[in-house]
Amino acid sequence: MVKFVLSALLTSFVFVVSSSVALAAESKSAVVTTKRHAAHHSRAAAKPAAKSAVRHHRRHVAVAPRAHKAAARAPRVAAAAGTMSAGDLAGLNQTRDPLDLKSNVALVLDQANSQVLFEKNSNVALPIASITKLMTGLIVVEAHQNMDEMLTVTQDDVDKEKFSGSRLKVGAQLTRANMLHIALMSSENRAAAALGRNYPGGLSAFVAAMNAKAKSLGMNDTHYVDANGLSSHNVASARDLAKLVIAAHQHPILCQYSTDTRYAVSTGRQSLQYNNTNYLVANSAWDIGLQKTGFINEAGRCLVMQAKIEGRDVVMVFLDSKGKHSRTDDASRIRKWLEAVKPQALMQTRAAHAQT
Repeated sequence: MVKFVLSALLTSFVFVVSSSVALAAESKSAVVTTKRHAAHHSRAAAKPAAKSAVRHHRRHVAVAPRAHKAAARAPRVAAAAGTMSAGDLAGLNQTRDPLDLKSNVALVLDQANSQVLFEKNSNVALPIASITKLMTGLIVVEAHQNMDEMLTVTQDDVDKEKFSGSRLKVGAQLTRANMLHIALMSSENRAAAALGRNYPGGLSAFVAAMNAKAKSLGMNDTHYVDANGLSSHNVASARDLAKLVIAAHQHPILCQYSTDTRYAVSTGRQSLQYNNTNYLVANSAWDIGLQKTGFINEAGRCLVMQAKIEGRDVVMVFLDSKGKHSRTDDASRIRKWLEAVKPQALMQTRAAHAQT
């Protein structure tokens, strides 16, 4: 709960801005119409809060043996006051790491034994944006609801948090399976909202189920308030999200839907073509089993993935990254590093297999 206090302190100073940029980043195929809303706070109010948060924040970086030598330690340039993320306000952008990642938070685990291969600020609870939808998918699948049931987009699914647009118009009808597909693959916000609203007991019951599932998985720094991640009050630490990725990876439907490169749906009025928000899934050099991206200004650009690298299954979490391709570039840096260092555990495993 301590980290929730930190998260609450941080998000109270984060600017409420339009997520038209977020939706464009999350779905290349989306046609977005937005209204921009901004609530301005003075820098004099923001800076003392950030410094206070830093004093209460315990930063650390742990890297597997034989890591590259530390990069130059020139201070990273902070974001402009109007676009500072929760991580920036906490001073996480001052944390350096040997691979010079652009994400304020990173965690890489060996999926088989949960061995930490790389970490950076992995215990800090931050806004997670549309990474939220991975828990949404987990709840839908484990509730065993009828995937062929037709769901209708209503006014209740319209974004009143960021005032973002959507290609799914009010009145559009899709099966629950198709809603889940485009929510995971293309981060369709109204689809995720409709999934939560059509849960037994409605959205409030759905959010309660999300939080209960997080607790059962040991995600002690996690809290959800909606099904689509538009609220900055959806928070989690990287360590918690790694647990979510491992749990979600056990469901083939979540793996398939999140890693499809393209998918077309019929809304009853028209056919819509959606693309994956993570271009790495179409890269033959990658073997990705599960993924989800996210972005709102408070969270920065986020990415979680399960992938096979050098014969081992790994889980990657990147939070609060800056730049359009920074989160995927960080994933590529980690992949090249793992390929180069040949972690000792992997070499021992191969030796054992050779003897048997």
